[in-house]
Amino acid sequence: MMDPFKMMHIKPALEQFAERHPKFVQFLGYASAALQEGSLLEISIKDPEGKRTVTNMRVTPEDAELMQQLGSLLGKK
Repeated sequence: MMDPFKMMHIKPALEQFAERHPKFVQFLGYASAALQEGSLLEISIKDPEGKRTVTNMRVTPEDAELMQQLGSLLGKK
């Protein structure tokens, strides 16, 4: 469990992130509602030189719950 005092400090940073990256936050809102046990989540990162790194994971019930909590931190229901 995360310390509530630490959460008070991270929430402004999350809110600023949401202001800078509204499309990503919108995606997280969708993902937090759509992810369910057994879903496959794939993430790709492309660095400035063009190198791409990809990974994936099978979503557990705990993962889906965490995504819902993250969505609520960013103002999504």
